[in-house]
Amino acid sequence: MSLYYKVREPKIASENSSLLILLHGYGSNEDDLFSFSEELPDELRIISVRAPYEMGYGGYAWYAINFDADENKFSDIGQAKQSVQKIAEFIDELKLQYHPTKIFLLGFSQGAILSYSLSLNFPNKVQHVIALSGYLNDELLPQEISENITTDYYISHGSVDQVIPVSWARKAPEKLTSLSLKNEYSEYPVGHGVAPQNFYSFKAWIEKRLK
Repeated sequence: MSLYYKVREPKIASENSSLLILLHGYGSNEDDLFSFSEELPDELRIISVRAPYEMGYGGYAWYAINFDADENKFSDIGQAKQSVQKIAEFIDELKLQYHPTKIFLLGFSQGAILSYSLSLNFPNKVQHVIALSGYLNDELLPQEISENITTDYYISHGSVDQVIPVSWARKAPEKLTSLSLKNEYSEYPVGHGVAPQNFYSFKAWIEKRLK
């Protein structure tokens, strides 16, 4: 496989289990979100992917974030686009191997930014997106977004997030609604992280779509 990953096989055997792909945030690794896996629905096959750019100390990134002299942050858009392409190819490999009925793509922070981008650049490659503590980066969107996308979105953000301002996150549901894409948006009184009630909320969202 083209990207390194960990897998939790479905606890309830079925021929074509649905697939949940986890994309971690900047400076993290595949173990981070994988800690959720034991609590998630038994019928899912869960794949937690490691980002391609090594940062040292066990941390990885989907793309570099650089700072200028005034501490302004800049994303390496070229690297980000390459990572979206790599994730798309990796999903194709997973489809060949597992033949899933549905694919859920769950990203945290940088992983969420790329989840949005992938779903809009590769229409219907995934059926469901869970975007936690991220935002929709216009620089990573196609010039023309397909009118035939049926993917739906679960979006959540911490109202006191100091890494990605909540005002950035709020633009995503506005944009998706303007494109007639189904989405649910919620905020939690936390920083850059996932509150327990947030976890149970997106777990219920996933369960509803497995029925």
